[in-house]
Amino acid sequence: MTSLGSVSLDYATLSSGCGVLDRSERGKLALSGAQAKGFLQGQVTNDTEALVPGRGCYAAFLTPKGKMLGDLRILDTGAELLLDTERVALQELFNMIRRFSIGYAVELHKRTLEAGLLSLIGPRADEVCRAAFGERPGETEHDHVLGGDVRLIRTDTGVDLWFEAGRREAVLAAVGEAGGEVVGEEAAEVLRVERGRPRYGIDLDESVIPQEAGLNERAVSFTKGCYVGQETVARLFYRGKPNRHLRGLRGAELLEPGAELSYEERTAARVTSAVVSPRLGPIALAFVRREVPVGASMKAGDGRVAEVVELPFS
Repeated sequence: MTSLGSVSLDYATLSSGCGVLDRSERGKLALSGAQAKGFLQGQVTNDTEALVPGRGCYAAFLTPKGKMLGDLRILDTGAELLLDTERVALQELFNMIRRFSIGYAVELHKRTLEAGLLSLIGPRADEVCRAAFGERPGETEHDHVLGGDVRLIRTDTGVDLWFEAGRREAVLAAVGEAGGEVVGEEAAEVLRVERGRPRYGIDLDESVIPQEAGLNERAVSFTKGCYVGQETVARLFYRGKPNRHLRGLRGAELLEPGAELSYEERTAARVTSAVVSPRLGPIALAFVRREVPVGASMKAGDGRVAEVVELPFS
């Protein structure tokens, strides 16, 4: 485990400079063919048919009952759609495409081992991109552009780089010469939790409906046609209220993922992510029942206390 001192140093880089994190282990696929967008339109929550080259979107793919099997980023390059997802969701995504693309003019290509992925995180990410590759992506999340043979992708915290796996050392060297500094996963996780961005396999799983995790605005189109799980997602949005919401927790002591907290002597929250932020101290993400108000105090079984806060943390 990385020391708290190292995490603090990496966090400082992410906050004021440009940190470099290798995320090449993420699952990566590509779809080509005239009906690639139309096929995905019926399988994922966002509007893939609205994409144009250089743009992208975030989406979820669901069970028929609206529960999340995974989430993914979709990038339209013109020639194909690039997909990347958490490694834990890759097999489900692969299976879904293979099973339901029969009869469509779609070809599936594996890219997990063939492509590398680096994240540039921090306020100097664009500066590093320009110096290393002569380009930077647009300002909207998921916008992407080629800088030589590296695809530069806008993220909520900076820029991702997608490239042929064999060029990893060359890309790392170019980024380093431009001022990027390699950081550890722990510091990047602190930043993710601060921003209230849930992660599949940690905060999200097959028990979660997108609205419970606050994903409707980012991941769901309510104007597109039918897709798997749409009925549940639409019914909850238009007619119902989720029984729980993803919230932040702040306290004097670090909580543990999986810990349950009570409110008015009833179990009402489960922690999914917990970190110690150099800026905010111990914080966590948790699914909290809807009757628990923001500002409420909750208690863990071992006596630790946390306050419910809105996301992102401030």
